[in-house]
Amino acid sequence: MDSQHQADWPDALQRAREHAPFLADLMDKWPDLVALLAAGLGDEALDFAKSAGKGIDDVSVALRREKQALALALAIGDLAGAFPLLKVTGELSDFASRALHAAIGEALAHRVPGAPNIGMTALALGKHGAGELNFSSDIDPILLYDPATLPRRPRDEPGEAAQIAARRIVQTMSGMTADGYVFRIDLRLRPASEVSPLAISFDGALTHYESSALAWERAAFIRAKSVAGDVEAGRAFLAAIRSFVWRKSLDFGAIAEVGSLVHRIRDVHSGPSRPGPGYDLKKGRGGIREVEFFAQIHQLIHGGRDPSLRVSGTRAALDALAAAGVVSAQDATVMGEAYDRLRVVEHRLQMVNDRQTHALPAGDALDNVAQLDGLSDGAALVTELEAICDRVSVRFDKLVEAHGGPRTPIADTIAAPVAEERLEELGFADPEAMARRIGGWESGRVKCLRSEAARNAFAAIRPQLLEAMANAPEPERAITRWEQMLAQLPSAINIFRLLEARPALLDTLARVLALSPALADALARRGDLLDTLIDNSAFTLPGSVDELVAEFGDDALDYEAALDKVRRKVGDLRFALGVQLLDNAHDPLAIAAALSRVAEAAIGVCARVAAREFAEAHGRMGDRQLVILGLGRLGGGVLTHASDLDLIYLFTGNFDGESDGRRPLGATQYFNRLAQRTTGALTVPTAEGALFEVDTRLRPSGAQGLLAVSIESFGLYQAESAWTWEHMALMRARVLYGPACAREDLRGIVASVAGASRDPAKLCEDVLSMRRDMASHKPPKGPLDIKLARGGLVDLEFLVHFHQLRHGACLEPGLGTAIGCLIDAGRLPPEMAAAHDLMTRMLVTLRLVSPDANLPPPAAKAVLAANCRAGDWDALMTALDKARAQVAGAWATTFDEELEL
Repeated sequence: MDSQHQADWPDALQRAREHAPFLADLMDKWPDLVALLAAGLGDEALDFAKSAGKGIDDVSVALRREKQALALALAIGDLAGAFPLLKVTGELSDFASRALHAAIGEALAHRVPGAPNIGMTALALGKHGAGELNFSSDIDPILLYDPATLPRRPRDEPGEAAQIAARRIVQTMSGMTADGYVFRIDLRLRPASEVSPLAISFDGALTHYESSALAWERAAFIRAKSVAGDVEAGRAFLAAIRSFVWRKSLDFGAIAEVGSLVHRIRDVHSGPSRPGPGYDLKKGRGGIREVEFFAQIHQLIHGGRDPSLRVSGTRAALDALAAAGVVSAQDATVMGEAYDRLRVVEHRLQMVNDRQTHALPAGDALDNVAQLDGLSDGAALVTELEAICDRVSVRFDKLVEAHGGPRTPIADTIAAPVAEERLEELGFADPEAMARRIGGWESGRVKCLRSEAARNAFAAIRPQLLEAMANAPEPERAITRWEQMLAQLPSAINIFRLLEARPALLDTLARVLALSPALADALARRGDLLDTLIDNSAFTLPGSVDELVAEFGDDALDYEAALDKVRRKVGDLRFALGVQLLDNAHDPLAIAAALSRVAEAAIGVCARVAAREFAEAHGRMGDRQLVILGLGRLGGGVLTHASDLDLIYLFTGNFDGESDGRRPLGATQYFNRLAQRTTGALTVPTAEGALFEVDTRLRPSGAQGLLAVSIESFGLYQAESAWTWEHMALMRARVLYGPACAREDLRGIVASVAGASRDPAKLCEDVLSMRRDMASHKPPKGPLDIKLARGGLVDLEFLVHFHQLRHGACLEPGLGTAIGCLIDAGRLPPEMAAAHDLMTRMLVTLRLVSPDANLPPPAAKAVLAANCRAGDWDALMTALDKARAQVAGAWATTFDEELEL
C-alpha cells in the first residue's frame, strides 16, 4: 500500500512496547509477525495474522490465535499511520463476522455431527453491522433461527436446540481461556431481551418488529447486517422489516423518543462534561455517540423517502446526508473528522490493556495514552479533544432542540381550553364561536383526536397552529378546511408531531388550506404529504422524464406494490408542485411542464408494469410493442393540477401471429387487452389512492372504435377517414411510451396530414363550425374561464391548428413553441406569444386556487397576480382583457369573423 512508504513502523513498535503492556505481550508471543511489521510489510502481516489459526481443529483456540495476531498487526499498522481508521475497523468487523460464522457452525455440528451451517443467523448491529468495530469492542448480535431448517437431534424441540446452540456460541466467543477471548457478546439488543430466549425464531422476531418495537430499535437497525450462519436467510429477514426501519411517512413521535433517549444518556452519564480525566469519549457531551446519533436521526427522518441515505457506516451516512442536502457539507465534514479522531483516541485507550474503556485516565496514565498516540503529554491530548468535542456538541445541541421533544412528561402537555381573549388578540372575528369550535375538536367528536396521545400531541402545537391560522390569507377558510381535514384523517398524531418538530410548516399548512381546495383535499386523504416539505428538495422542480422513471419504478416490486409506489411518488410531487405554485417559487409555465413530465413518467412506469404482468399469462408479441400517444395539454407538455390524460393506444408491426405465452392471443386482441390493463394501472385506485383520469375518446372512430390499433391503421385512418377536428387534435400528438421507430412513424403521419392538399375555404368553414358548436354546448363555466371564453385559450389553439393544417408548417406539439414558429413565419402577430403565456399561467394557477372559474377571494387574487407577473389584481384583469382582445383581433384577421368578448 502507498501509505506504507510514509509509515513509521519502527517508531510504532517502540511506542507500543513502551506504552501498551497488552501489545508488548503480544509482540513477545508473535516474533515472526513483529519481523514483518518491522520491515514495513503491513499487508503481509495482515495475511499472516489471518492464517494464525489455520490447521487448528479446536475452533475456540483457532479463533483466539487469529484474534491475537490480528489485534497486533492492526494496532501497529494504526500507530504507524499505515492503516487508516476504516481499514482497522473494517478488518476487526470482518473478523467478528468470520468468528461468529465459525462459532455457529461449530455449535450446530457439536449437537448434530456433520450438520451444515444453516437454520441459524447472526445479525450484526451497532458498530459491527456498520463495519466500525473498535479495538476492544463487544459485539451485539441478534441470533435468529428457522425451526424448519435448524439442525437438531430427533427429540429436540427447535426452540430448545436453538438455545443450546446459542449458549455454546456465546461460550466459544466470550469465554476467557489461556489464549484470551475472541469477542465479548452482548445479546441485549434482541427483541424483549428481558424475557426472551437467547435465540429467537424468524417469525417471532418479525412479529415483534412489525407490532411492538421501540424507536431505539429502529435506530439500531439502521446499521444491521446479516453476517454469519445462514446469511441469505438473514438478508431476507432484513428485507422483510425494511418498512419498520425506513418508514414511508415520517414518525416524529419516534424521533422524539430517540431524542428523549439522548436526554437520558446525558442525564444519567455522571462523568465530566468536558474532556479531561474521567471524560467518556463515547457517552460524554460532544463524544462519539453524539456524532452517531447526529447521523442516525437524520437518516431516520429522511431515509424513508431517500434510499441513498440508507447506509450503515457513520462516515458514509454523513457523506450521504451532505450529498442529499440534508445537512451542510461543512457540518458533515466537521462531524466526520471529529468522529475519526475520537475513534482513534478510543483505540489508543483500549490498546494499553485490551480493556473496553472509553474514559480518559488521570495523571501519568493520561500522559501514557497521549504518548502512545504520538503526542507530548496528556495536556496536549485534552486541548485537542476540547476543540473537537465543542464542535460536535454545538451541532448536536441544535439537533436535540429540533427533535428532542419536551423534557417534561408528555401528560403534562395537555392544554387548558383556549382563552377567548387570546383568540381576540389573534384577530378571529368571533372569539366565542372559535373557542367552541376548538373545544369541539378536543371533545371526542373528531375521531383522530379521541385518544389521549393524539390530544397530547395536538396540545403541543395548538398555540402555534392558531397563530398560523389567524395569519393565513383567509383565516376562516383555513380553519374550515382544517376541520374537514381532521374529520377525514383516521389518525393525525404523526402530523401533529411533524408540525411540532417543523413549526415553519404551520404557516405553509395554513396557506395551503386557505388558498387551494385541491391541495387541502389531498392533505385530507394523505396527511403525510406534509412530509414532502421538510427539506429544500420540495421546492426544486423534478428532473427529466428518464430520471423520474428511475425514481418511480422498481422491477423488484410486484404489480400492486409497483402501482402503489407510482401513486405515492406522483402524489408527493403534485402536492409539492402545488405548494410551489402558491408560493410563486417557479414560473407557472415551468410547473405545468413539470406536471407533464411527472405524468409522462408515470405512464411509462405503469405501462411497463402492466406489460410485465400481462406477459406472465399471455407472453409477448415478438418485437411488436405498445405505443402510447399523448394529446391535448399532455401532448403539448403543459398540464395543470386538474388535467386528465388524453391518450391514444397504438402498436407497432402487423396483425399476424399470436403471443408466445401459455394463453396466446392474436395481435389485435393482445394489444387491446394490454391497453385496457394499462388504463387500469393508471386509473384504478389502490391503497395509495387514485392516480389520473384517462380519456381515450380521441382514438380512431372515438368511443366506438378499437382501443388500440396498429400504427399503420392509424395512419390510414388519419389520411382517409378522420374529421378536421381529429386532424387538429393530431397537431398536439406526442409519443409518450414506445420505441424510437414509433416516434419517427408518428412524425411522418403528422407531417403527411398537415401537408395534404386541402381546400382552404373548407378548412376555414370546418374550424368555425366546430368552434360555434363548442361555444353552444360548452359555454364558459365562470367569469374566469379563460379556456372557453371567447378570445381565450381555445380560440388561440384553433388559430394555431388552422395555420398548421393550412400551411403544413410549425408542426410542434407544444402550443407555445408552435406559436413562436408561426410568429416567425408571419402567420400570427407577435403579441400572441405573450397572450399565450399570460393565459396559460393564469389557467395553471386558477386550476389550483379557483377550479370553478369564479372570482377567487382576495388572497387567491394576489397569488394569481403574482404568478402572472402583474402588479395587482386590477393590473392582471387589464392585461387579460388586452390579451383576449389581441386573440380576437388575430381571429378576425384570419377568419374574417368578429368575436363578442
